[in-house]
Amino acid sequence: MTKDKKKLKVAFPHMGTVYIAWSAALKKIGVEPFVPPYTSKKTLSLGTKHSPEAICLPYKLILGNFIEAIEGGTDYVAMISSPGCCRLGEYGNCIYNALTDLGYKAKYIELTLYDGLKGMYDFLQKISGKNDPILFIRAINIAIRKMFVLDDLENALSYYRAREINFGDAEKNYNKALQYIKDANNTRSLKKAKKLAFDEMKKTAVDKNKEVLNVDLTGEIYLVCDQFSNQNIMRELGKMGVQTRRSLTISSFLKDAIIPKIFRKEETHLQRANRLAKPYLMRDIGGDSLECVSDVAYADERGIDGIIHISPFTCMPEIMSQNIFPAMRENCDIPILPLIMDEQTGKAGYLTRLEAFVDLMRRRKRKLSKAQEKQAEVIK
Repeated sequence: MTKDKKKLKVAFPHMGTVYIAWSAALKKIGVEPFVPPYTSKKTLSLGTKHSPEAICLPYKLILGNFIEAIEGGTDYVAMISSPGCCRLGEYGNCIYNALTDLGYKAKYIELTLYDGLKGMYDFLQKISGKNDPILFIRAINIAIRKMFVLDDLENALSYYRAREINFGDAEKNYNKALQYIKDANNTRSLKKAKKLAFDEMKKTAVDKNKEVLNVDLTGEIYLVCDQFSNQNIMRELGKMGVQTRRSLTISSFLKDAIIPKIFRKEETHLQRANRLAKPYLMRDIGGDSLECVSDVAYADERGIDGIIHISPFTCMPEIMSQNIFPAMRENCDIPILPLIMDEQTGKAGYLTRLEAFVDLMRRRKRKLSKAQEKQAEVIK
């Protein structure tokens, strides 16, 4: 890599707030993160125009992110690659070929998933042209710590959004809190930023007596984590008095793929998936299918009011998951709403399905509550 005085610009595709963590790691090693405009209809249009028709929504959005980043002046576009049955393992080559065919000159680089710390170390080494283990460990450390805080902050947003008295206050406070996390550039300042961020969230006025439903979100990880691709489902459910919990998060992935076993204090998502999915799915069939099947069993085990499965159109592993859900009804008495997303998904029909599902869960919860009260009276 040539050593220019000008800092190299590196762009990542958007997926929720992951760009904040990656930006912190890149800044730490002296590389300038290039954050393209957040995913929009323009991004989707660009990606769809230059993608195969049957490819899934995440691919189209990632390609659109890269086109916008390159046109914005980035030097590198960085993509993740994955082994196994999921088509994600082939997306890197497909995106590289698409960008080359379009005549873009930006360099392309991949970060290999499931190579753990070594994969991240090798990636940072290639990007920076340096070989400084201490610097790279600090960069990886700040990125991982930020990602955990960001996921915790999103859970707090979901809690307050479902109970807030004035709708919009929670999100307003969340955006302020997010800025504290963005500005933190080391572990010490991140610790202070986390306290300030959660103090900001606590300013949201809430109705503690409000009837709130609890719903888990599962499915393909990109759609679960990215608000544009899932049409901001957490906000829409929050308006209806529903507190959501994402079963698939970047921090849960980090525990499985990056963080060494000796530092894991509790059962990881993948370990739980292998345990709970066994009666219905004996092996990993690609994507997030194993985790999705286990998430239904886990939600039922915890008495959650319902679970929503979000998947991209044509995603085979998630299609397999949806076909397994009916067989789980015998042991898991929990409402499940499957949502299949692509660039043609309309907002009106989407909201109608959410409203009907929330109404079903609310009536079911009240019915179960009355049945429990009657049973308690009989026991007395």
